Amino acid sequence: MEQRMNPRTLSWASGILLLAVALGAFGAHGIQDRVDAQAYHNWGTAAQYQFYHGLALLGLAAIEDRLSSKAVAFVRILFLLGILCFCGSLYLLAARDLLGLQSFTRVLGPITPLGGLLFLAGWAVVLYASLAKGKAGN
Repeated sequence: MEQRMNPRTLSWASGILLLAVALGAFGAHGIQDRVDAQAYHNWGTAAQYQFYHGLALLGLAAIEDRLSSKAVAFVRILFLLGILCFCGSLYLLAARDLLGLQSFTRVLGPITPLGGLLFLAGWAVVLYASLAKGKAGN
């Protein structure tokens, strides 16, 4: 049986990873000398988690046939929202002085842990769906 990757998830994974490379490079070469050490660290953390979850989406595309299509779609949404909230808020917090977003710190700060919860929820759905599929297969 030929295994086929989910094209929607593969497309999202490719785009997320493309942006992760671009934003990681920009962090290393474009803002390193323009922000303080904590902001630079936050940028790096955002790029790391974007890479991790871009690769997770790539893996999700590869195992699509081993999970229910509803679980795959739900995990994809959770990971994408997690990237947007967690990584996006960290990128903005790291660059807030450069972008003049200092007044948004109180809004952006709470969004970061929400993104982390979305990542955790995505992994929990993968765990549950894989256990449910395994139980149904036995």
